[in-house]
Amino acid sequence: MRKFIFKRLISLVPILLGISIITFALLQLVPVDPAEVYLRLSQIPPTEEAIAVTRAELGLNDPLHQQYIQWVKNVFSLDFGKSFVTRNPVLEELLYYFPATIQLTLTSLVLVIIISIPMAILSALYKDTIVDNIGRCFAFLGASMPSFWVGLLLMYVFSLKFDLLPVAGRGSIKHLILPSFTLALGSVATYTRLLRTTLLENFKENYVLYGRTRGLKEGFILLRHVFKNAILPVITAFGMSMGYMLAGSVIVENVFAWPGVGRYIISAIFNRDYPVIQCYVLIMAVIFVLLNLLVDILYGILDPRIRIGGDE
Repeated sequence: MRKFIFKRLISLVPILLGISIITFALLQLVPVDPAEVYLRLSQIPPTEEAIAVTRAELGLNDPLHQQYIQWVKNVFSLDFGKSFVTRNPVLEELLYYFPATIQLTLTSLVLVIIISIPMAILSALYKDTIVDNIGRCFAFLGASMPSFWVGLLLMYVFSLKFDLLPVAGRGSIKHLILPSFTLALGSVATYTRLLRTTLLENFKENYVLYGRTRGLKEGFILLRHVFKNAILPVITAFGMSMGYMLAGSVIVENVFAWPGVGRYIISAIFNRDYPVIQCYVLIMAVIFVLLNLLVDILYGILDPRIRIGGDE
């Protein structure tokens, strides 16, 4: 198992290197000179002399490879520069907004688990019945509706029409219900269908037939044997969803005025606050990579057959 984890860690090196290069290149590919953006946001006339001085201060006149090396050194020391708008350290501002986004994401993940797993099990147990048809209909609707539209619909029904839940902001548990359900709905639909399919496939295996010949009940076979094998591909998709929800919360946060990283990064994009955008892209990419690593390790623990070289 140690060798398996070590090889996974080694494989991350070229991935992280590629991520750093792409993130750094974002600043070089923008159509506007960052020095000019910096001056405009500082409400300083962007004269040629001012632009030249600012480029020198920001290190934009150095060769690209020197800029990249210096940027990587700063990243390793957790220095992502300062925001063009607020002049505060970028990482400090992102960490200020991250708790709200993490709270929303974790709540959504809990909803995904407690909704999708029972629905998938019921659909598999009662295949082609009204229970299965309702589950498939819900999954189809959840996968086909965009999150911003779902959010607006929920706001109209539960906030404006019946005045049951707050329409925006962060505060009590009530403020979490609508945005977390909106964020979770697409994943609930995906996992319900995926888990139902893998459950039904595993029901065709020989060990299920053997269990039936022993007189075991269908529910016992499913929960004790089939579910363990069927959940493995879902774990992989679930690991991807954690990163997707963190990044995908941008739309939901703006619909519900949730004070998280999503709203902050949208503001940074409109203002062309490039240090903030660079930091956000790099952090989210690293989160995706690390979550995939954790999923690989967990997969190796649950199913030793996939470990590289059969190492324990």
